[in-house]
Amino acid sequence: MSNQRNKFDQRLSRPQTLAGAMGGLLKIFGIRASDSDLIARWSEIMGPEISSIATIAAIKKTRNNKFNISIRPTNPAFTLQLSYMSEEIKERINKYFGRDAIEKITFRK
Repeated sequence: MSNQRNKFDQRLSRPQTLAGAMGGLLKIFGIRASDSDLIARWSEIMGPEISSIATIAAIKKTRNNKFNISIRPTNPAFTLQLSYMSEEIKERINKYFGRDAIEKITFRK
């Protein structure tokens, strides 16, 4: 056996929660786990043109395992522009999750 250690052998300095440990593993394997993953990677998924003018205000999971997303524009004047881009936003999120994940998109001022 060699004396070299890989990143799985390293011990953390303090205990982790189960969710934190699983989140790290899921990130290593590239699995999209939940709606919190969407929030954390919003700018990466949407790109600079959308993420610079909008943020996620709320995510609600429906009974049929889809999401209703509320988007808050950084300036209320962007609401109309974002409403025209709602199909593009929906497509990007669905592509990220690899399934038809979005049921409805609403906008908050």
